[in-house]
Amino acid sequence: MTTPIADYALIGDGRTAALVARNGSIDFLCLPHFDSDACFAAMLGDQANGCWQIAPTGFVTGVERRYRGDTLILETDHTTESGTVRVIDFMPWHDGPPIVIRMVEGLSGEVEMASLMRPRFDYGRVPPWMRSFDGGLCADAGPHQLVLHAPCPLEAVDNDARATFRVKKGETLAFALSYAPSYAALPDKPAAARLLKQTDKAWRDWIDRFDAPERWGNALKRSLLTLKALIDRRTGGLVAAASMGLPEVPGGSMNWDYRYCWLRDATFTLTALLNAGFGEEAVRWRDWILRAIAGDPADMRIMYRIDGGRRLQEYEATWLSGHGGARPVLVGNAASEQTQLDVYGELIDSFHVGARAGVERTPRDIAVEIALIEYLEGAWDKPGADIWESRGDPGCYTYSQAMAWVGINHFVESETMRAAAGDELVGRMRGLRKQIHQTVCDRGYSAERGHFVQRYDGTALDASLLLLPLVGFLPADDPRIAGTIAAVERELMEGGLVRRKAATGDGHDEGVFLACSCWLADCMVMQGRRDEAASMLDRVIGLGNDVGLLSEEFHVPTRQLIGNVPQALSHLGVVNTALFLSREVVQRGAV
Repeated sequence: MTTPIADYALIGDGRTAALVARNGSIDFLCLPHFDSDACFAAMLGDQANGCWQIAPTGFVTGVERRYRGDTLILETDHTTESGTVRVIDFMPWHDGPPIVIRMVEGLSGEVEMASLMRPRFDYGRVPPWMRSFDGGLCADAGPHQLVLHAPCPLEAVDNDARATFRVKKGETLAFALSYAPSYAALPDKPAAARLLKQTDKAWRDWIDRFDAPERWGNALKRSLLTLKALIDRRTGGLVAAASMGLPEVPGGSMNWDYRYCWLRDATFTLTALLNAGFGEEAVRWRDWILRAIAGDPADMRIMYRIDGGRRLQEYEATWLSGHGGARPVLVGNAASEQTQLDVYGELIDSFHVGARAGVERTPRDIAVEIALIEYLEGAWDKPGADIWESRGDPGCYTYSQAMAWVGINHFVESETMRAAAGDELVGRMRGLRKQIHQTVCDRGYSAERGHFVQRYDGTALDASLLLLPLVGFLPADDPRIAGTIAAVERELMEGGLVRRKAATGDGHDEGVFLACSCWLADCMVMQGRRDEAASMLDRVIGLGNDVGLLSEEFHVPTRQLIGNVPQALSHLGVVNTALFLSREVVQRGAV
């Protein structure tokens, strides 16, 4: 039976992350980094594709779980007829190799437990060689090695590591799974209790820097902790999600790999981090961007690997049956080859959002901005892909064109940039700014329909148009913007939330898009509809699973989370909207 997406909780160490199901099974884990090959991939197939489950052997009458306070330490309580045990799952926040630690604590009675550690490298395809040592077992294949230290005897059976053990009230047994290159020496046995205390402190010390508002405080903290877990602490890059291949349509074919860094998320991320008071993370994200996009702006990708690499060749993992039968399961992302003109404006916007929040401009980002502006001068009206990465349908998309205007507007209005670029370029950009704005208003707006449209001279509505007032293209009280917001509420709403595009009704529609629902709430705030905006935000937050995680979308007919999880853009939407409703913030597009 397929585990629902909502059943997964996240643990991570700022280098990679694991997804843990309510039944005690780690069904997805990539080592040693977010975008490395998965060694557990049951989430995208079945247990034969790799997992690590620790659970009672007998009938479980109830499961409750939570994060330990404001941390990413997961506690799952399994109640059986003979007693209750707690499994404490975490990845230590330390400088050593990646480790998954699972501590089994007896809360009442005595419970028989089983551990099944089934590594299958190369996304669930390659079983390892296994060898025992005193106190554990080693599994290796190719360049990878997993070392399991256990508090009880382990048996290697069919390339699995199995154990059965009993836990009484007051006892705690610790299992630790360490990663190392296959040619390296075996890692030492981790000090589980010390690492638990160290990791608990690290998470709490970080989130304690946040001055949480009274309303939405807990949801904001959980979203910020989730975002922190998705930020690579080596490079500063933010992955879009901790997962890959989870379907946007139940049983469908839109099953993308999101374990990469999207430039589209640049300003959403900076505003969230800066407005929440996490300037260090914001600066590191800015610096990651500057490294990743080095080179000719014409060759800029819309997404990159976590280390800044640009080769994300896409292929199908044919041996995986998919989550709920959703195929193909894709590794890599061919959309990285697309041209999306909005990302140029997004990057420039992020530089200026940072500057308004006190992030110092550097010679490097100033030079990058000039290069981006010069590229936009010749490319702004060329066809490209839309923000949603639709494949095979290039065009002049209204939001993309508007973002070109946003970038040029920032450049023209910035004293720093005017001084760096010189009068000739600034003069040309003044004229181009006016031309782009007029073109978008002429060709991206339908007077007949009374709203902006997805692409020039078209008729379709698109939720990305909600961003037009948020990035400062037109004020929220402009009749054209008001008409667009009203059209979205009239035509793209389902279950009180926002779809990216109109439903086709053919049974293959994706769900409502959670970030778009936050964008509508932001528009409502700008229109003075604060109570409606707060209700919209409450609906989005209410869709979180039992530990507060949000996926990309929500499927209204079946009432289930769908798409990759946890989704950074969804949690960024929650943070930005909640702070916008709660306090004065640095806004996008403002000059």
